[in-house]
Amino acid sequence: AKQRKLESINDNEVGFYVGLKNLTVVDSGLRFVSRHAFVKNVNLQYINLSRNKLSSLSKKPFRHLGLTDLILVGNPFKCSCEIMWIKKFQETKSYPETQDLYCVDDNNKKTALLDMKVPNCDLPSANLSNYNITVVEGKSITLYCDTTGGPPPNVSWVLTNLVSNHESDTSKNPASLTIKNVSSMDSGLWISCVAENIVGEDQVSAELTVFFAPNITFIESPTPDHHWCIPFTVKGNPKPTLQWFYEGAILNESEYICTKIHVINQSEYHGCLQLDNPTHLNNGAYTLLAKNEYGEDEKRVDAHFMSVPGDGSGPIVDPDVYEYETTPNDLGDTTNNSNQITSTDVSNKENEDSITVYVVVGIAALVCTGLVIMLIILKFGRHSKFGMKGPSSVISNDDDSASPLHHISNGSNTPSSSEGGPDAVIIGMTKIPVIENPQYFGITNSQLKPDTFVQHIKRHNIVLKRELGEGAFGKVFLAECYNLCPEQDKILVAVKTLKDASDNARKDFHREAELLTNLQHEHIVKFYGVCVEGDPLIMVFEYMKHGDLNKFLRAHGPDAVLMAEGNRPAELTQSQMLHIAQQIAAGMVYLASQHFVHRDLATRNCLVGENLLVKIGDFGMSRDVYSTDYYRVGGHTMLPIRWMPPESIMYRKFTTESDVWSLGVVLWEIFTYGKQPWYQLSNNEVIECITQGRVLQRPRTCPKEVYDLMLGCWQREPHMRLNIKEIHSLLQNLAKASPVYLDILG
Repeated sequence: AKQRKLESINDNEVGFYVGLKNLTVVDSGLRFVSRHAFVKNVNLQYINLSRNKLSSLSKKPFRHLGLTDLILVGNPFKCSCEIMWIKKFQETKSYPETQDLYCVDDNNKKTALLDMKVPNCDLPSANLSNYNITVVEGKSITLYCDTTGGPPPNVSWVLTNLVSNHESDTSKNPASLTIKNVSSMDSGLWISCVAENIVGEDQVSAELTVFFAPNITFIESPTPDHHWCIPFTVKGNPKPTLQWFYEGAILNESEYICTKIHVINQSEYHGCLQLDNPTHLNNGAYTLLAKNEYGEDEKRVDAHFMSVPGDGSGPIVDPDVYEYETTPNDLGDTTNNSNQITSTDVSNKENEDSITVYVVVGIAALVCTGLVIMLIILKFGRHSKFGMKGPSSVISNDDDSASPLHHISNGSNTPSSSEGGPDAVIIGMTKIPVIENPQYFGITNSQLKPDTFVQHIKRHNIVLKRELGEGAFGKVFLAECYNLCPEQDKILVAVKTLKDASDNARKDFHREAELLTNLQHEHIVKFYGVCVEGDPLIMVFEYMKHGDLNKFLRAHGPDAVLMAEGNRPAELTQSQMLHIAQQIAAGMVYLASQHFVHRDLATRNCLVGENLLVKIGDFGMSRDVYSTDYYRVGGHTMLPIRWMPPESIMYRKFTTESDVWSLGVVLWEIFTYGKQPWYQLSNNEVIECITQGRVLQRPRTCPKEVYDLMLGCWQREPHMRLNIKEIHSLLQNLAKASPVYLDILG
């Protein structure tokens, strides 16, 4: 302040302050701000340049910043097109008070900036000739971008990651872009046209869809997992049909041998041919044929599952792979019947009977051996470093194991199963199967509340402000939403966009919206509705000011000084921790009453609002931001093993009782200010600890009563754990005994 000799802010003069969030230069001689003045200060949110000597100010220094406030009062602006953007910025402010900004016209007349009129000075507008760009691989395509605005805008094309050869002409209107010999690698990319003048800019985008023949890019010999799997990767658009051949003949798939697609990435499909308990009769050559209307591709792989019984070599696979009872897989087509196998015809009846005897005797011997080994481990296993020896391969490889928040409905499957059927929906930004569970009567997959009505929000009522993050589903933005609440003209919201526009994704989107509409609780993040006008599809959620709870705990803990960029925030008190814990427990009581199993309860999946309000809610970014909290299995599945009980790790059992275990770990996180459970151990060591009964130690700041509650959540037998309502009641009583102070939020 009051630096009369400060006349300019030049390129990168404040670039050393990369963490700068607030900048104030007032009552000084500032006359000029250069185009690249703040290029390295991407965290800037508040700039105050009041009462300086600015007669003009370009938008370019600020265009990349997510500013919430730009204060410019008291500057001698001249009425010109170059400051028209300030008028537009002022008209879209998110707070009610408006700055009194003025400018002086050519006649030295003082005019309010909001009333300023400058001829031939308008925001640019851009329009594409085609918003649905489809082309066959190897062909060429031309796209046009028509622009308007005053002064005439400059046009540029944004072609991030485009591989194909291309040329553009922006000297004419409309501008043109020609993509030559289009590559299949560009399918799914977005092409954008940007029109910019001194008033502002406009950007329009279209997705490039490339049709091409299938290509099997990867296939290899089978690997043993929960089931045997011949892994493959196929590219193709439209989606190829897949057909397997065994020894040259068509392989008729069944519940014992079937194709599974685990991951779809644009036009790339990752999956495997899954075989349930194959024997030597299934050894041989397997060929995969992928075909669509543009061509076909095939690849062959040799598979050897087991040697012929009686030849002295024995089976090549650890029998423990099949020791445990199997559970339904992603598509609900697996069985635990290990007696029926798919095989080629055997003409010699006597040989078949002889082989059957060998197989039965061999399996019986292996099972007996396995039982003896298990008894030895149970008796002497605690002598190892963490109480267990052997591999950690008890983890399931099914992709759905990491999906949070499952609805349990009436059915005939095992109540602890974690898999779903074709009614899988998306909740918490992750694909969620609906679990059938006979323990809960009267709740079916289609039995939603009779008054379920998903609110539809007009796209023009949603104004995006800045990106909050990105997950597998798409991006999450902070936005302003108009006409959503009768009490307020507009409110801040978080919007989730759906980048996958396939029919199945859209069905899942609408199914999720119905389910979320029925989840109404003060400690569950509120779901406002959807926007389905055009693409992308959008879901609108309540915005929680202070972000995820894990980050909040770390920022208000003893180590906060290591991460703080400004003043160190106040440390959380014990009473505030209890207040946080009882709110999460209240939300879990509600989910249990609605027959939902969360499966990924952790502080990273809880959000914090004003006045220490905590809600359960996840926008799907936790697997990206907190990747070290998850254990990758089989290349695709991400499991939060540090929050999982033994039965979930070993047998994929997810129930309300497994959520209780996770809640105990959440309590531990709260009282350690957001530390990672078992932070000193590797993932394999964590699995070893949990499966052999070791529990987390009592945090230094944790009262004995709270740690006893944690231990009640961590009983090895699920039925011995505390009831979720008991936990909530105990936490409520402890919180009432210690009043909460909210001054940490300022």
